[in-house]
Amino acid sequence: MTDNRRWYDKDPDLKEAMEILSLSPSDFKDMAPEFIIQLQEEMAAEVIEKVYQTVKKYQHGGSRWYDNDPVTLRAIELLRVAPPNVQRLAAKKLLKSFNREDMVDIE
Repeated sequence: MTDNRRWYDKDPDLKEAMEILSLSPSDFKDMAPEFIIQLQEEMAAEVIEKVYQTVKKYQHGGSRWYDNDPVTLRAIELLRVAPPNVQRLAAKKLLKSFNREDMVDIE
């Protein structure tokens, strides 16, 4: 039996996207949250409020790799509370984006 300790460990694509994002150079990390924040349009107001409360709680005080950047923290929290189908879609788009970035670096 697998013990998933992080919320994104349950989906292999989402887990891979989050791990790659955490290891990416800063310039790519700066672009990724803009994409994730677009999820806000698909989420209800009460969910957004919950995200903002979480952001206030952890901003500059958490130990996760994304807690020290308010934009990234907000984006990841939006992704965390998104429905699984939205998380999966976002993960696949992020993975595609990572692949395109790798190809640009090679050229």
